[in-house]
Amino acid sequence: MIMRSPRLALTALVTVLGFNSAWADEVQVAVAANFTAPIQAIAADFEKDTGHKLVAAYGATGQFYAQIKNGAPFEVFLAADDTTPAKLESEGDTVKGSRFTYAIGTLALWSAKPGYVDAKGEVLKKNEYKHLSIANPKAAPYGLAATQVLEKLKLTEATKAKIVEGQNITQAYQFVSTGNAELGFVALSQIYKDGKVTEGSAWIVPADLHDSIKQDAVILTKGKDSAAAKALVEYLKGPKAAAVIKSYGYQL
Repeated sequence: MIMRSPRLALTALVTVLGFNSAWADEVQVAVAANFTAPIQAIAADFEKDTGHKLVAAYGATGQFYAQIKNGAPFEVFLAADDTTPAKLESEGDTVKGSRFTYAIGTLALWSAKPGYVDAKGEVLKKNEYKHLSIANPKAAPYGLAATQVLEKLKLTEATKAKIVEGQNITQAYQFVSTGNAELGFVALSQIYKDGKVTEGSAWIVPADLHDSIKQDAVILTKGKDSAAAKALVEYLKGPKAAAVIKSYGYQL
């Protein structure tokens, strides 16, 4: 009879099950608030397919920039624009060559009330609402896009007193969903799934009314030696992630 030590037996079991030290790797990810639902869906498949765990924080892109510059422990940044990751890259805070566009966002004018927002967004010009919610344009690219739409439609002055501003696109959405604003500019991904608006009523804003919302991902300096960070970036480029991203109304 051959006796094995408990340690050898455990090693054998780990080998048989196919685990290795990389299985337990976590990647700390700063995620633009508009991408909350897609990354949550992607995270489950990512962990199942790679063994790595994705730990996400959600917020405004501009706020994440400040946190990263102040030493926040993020390893990957999924921004809501392409300029912030490019700025971090130029300042030496990223892994060279890791930046890429993972999605192109779509802006929507939305109300929690069915039928309130018409298909052409004429409700904006009628000006019969009391509050219009947008994200902070200085920190959130979707908020900046909203101000560009208002400017293009020559509604900046008419809406100035009606705007309620969220810190990020999640808070802008919450103002509308709770009834504190009759309508607001949100990310289409917050109200859209598999080809249709899932709640309330919305106008999908034509892309020519604002600058393109190119959303870039990048590996940050803190993730330069992380196998999980590299795996996530590659996973986001793959077909499974692409299918999820498109299902929420993003372009690739």
